[in-house]
Amino acid sequence: MRDHGADAKVFKAFCDVNRLQILELLRSGEKCSCVLLEDLNISQSTLSYHMKILCDSGIVEGRVEGKWTHYGISEAGSRYAKELLQCLTEVNTSAEMNCTCQG
Repeated sequence: MRDHGADAKVFKAFCDVNRLQILELLRSGEKCSCVLLEDLNISQSTLSYHMKILCDSGIVEGRVEGKWTHYGISEAGSRYAKELLQCLTEVNTSAEMNCTCQG
């Protein structure tokens, strides 16, 4: 049985314009939160909110260096997100039909 709670966190990470912009910036490599703040022109609290969602999803990972956190795309999290989308959207014609409606 799938952990749908964990799966939902992955999709939540992709459901916001700011988070998509953050992911786009991280595609070129790890970025300090100060750089993300400059590039996105958002407040520290807004960035923290979005980074928590991205990190909770497993797609992004952070490491603290001094007073700043550096963020990057997690290879394992990225791979999981790709596999999840493929798994959930792949048509399985051999699956047993459990429809009980009368049609």
